[in-house]
Amino acid sequence: MRVITGTARGRKLKDLPGLDTRPTTDKVKESIFNIVQFDIEGRRVLDLFAGTGQLGIEALSRGAEKCVFVDQSREAAKVIGENVKTTGFENRSRVAQGDAISFLTSCREKFGLAFLDPPYASDLLDKALQKMSEIDIMTENGIIVCESALDKVLPILPPPYVMGRDYRYGKIKLTVYHRRAGD
Repeated sequence: MRVITGTARGRKLKDLPGLDTRPTTDKVKESIFNIVQFDIEGRRVLDLFAGTGQLGIEALSRGAEKCVFVDQSREAAKVIGENVKTTGFENRSRVAQGDAISFLTSCREKFGLAFLDPPYASDLLDKALQKMSEIDIMTENGIIVCESALDKVLPILPPPYVMGRDYRYGKIKLTVYHRRAGD
């Protein structure tokens, strides 16, 4: 697993041992960043259910201002910290080890870009999206990118959030939500 492009291009990232974490494949990661390529520069990023932190690190490498990484696993938080250090993004990163929904409930920050990639078999994606819209965590024109199983039906969020396109890659689906400006 490596950083695809940007200032940390080619840097190898540490992976988590075992089968508890399902890393985003290179093909899907490339697709995510093709979708948001013009919406990264200068944005504050939230990498929720971060795993190894590869999505947030890729965003930082491509010019994001800052990234907050959240994962419940102590081991994942440790690996994220090591990957952030390897890529030289310590001063633009914060790693929060804990429950994603609790993090969102107490969060006082707003983000321009968020990545949500929870375990597919859980209901965490629905809960996180509901909480994010409830507390209106995204800035105007903010983007939420969700990775899920192909057959997962995602919720319609209340305005100002709008569900955008689905992108399908084998058994994986990416769904994009936008926060409209002016609402």
